[in-house]
Amino acid sequence: MKKNLLKAGLGAVIVLSLGSVALAQTPATPGGQVPAATNKLDSEARGFLNDAAESGHMEVAGSKMALEKSQNAEVKQFAQKMIDDHTKVGQQLDALAKSKGYEPPKDPSLVQSAKLKALGLRDEGFDKAYADEIGVDAHEDAVKLFEKASKDVKDPEVKQFAIETLPHLQQHLQAAKNLQQSVTAKTK
Repeated sequence: MKKNLLKAGLGAVIVLSLGSVALAQTPATPGGQVPAATNKLDSEARGFLNDAAESGHMEVAGSKMALEKSQNAEVKQFAQKMIDDHTKVGQQLDALAKSKGYEPPKDPSLVQSAKLKALGLRDEGFDKAYADEIGVDAHEDAVKLFEKASKDVKDPEVKQFAIETLPHLQQHLQAAKNLQQSVTAKTK
């Protein structure tokens, strides 16, 4: 009887040890990302989430800069709305991506970072550059990105996120165009 208990106990220890070894063998990825084998998204959905996250980070960073640099109340009001709205959408995007086993970027892309750096160097003409680059250009790109995703992405939850967010981005684009006209009129 003691032999049978000892064999059963040893068998259980071996089985549990093998499970631990298998878990320890799971390769770690930089940045703590989930290994590709457990990632639940195809490359198109990951690409969309990646680009959308970077775009949102750029708009928030550029808008924070506008709060610091601009003296125009209309620019500051628009910038604060962009910070509030894009932060909220960014949190939703993060939660969705993480539920799918994907860790989205936490910063703008390198190209977007360079644009932000150039924008930050402006003093004269900052408001117009902000309205043009962060307001209109960035939102035109975002609208195109979300329109494409709302049609082409196969993952139903990611597609729904794109569909639900798109009208807000279109409203931002229209508000940005209005801001652009107002700022341009003041510089003439």
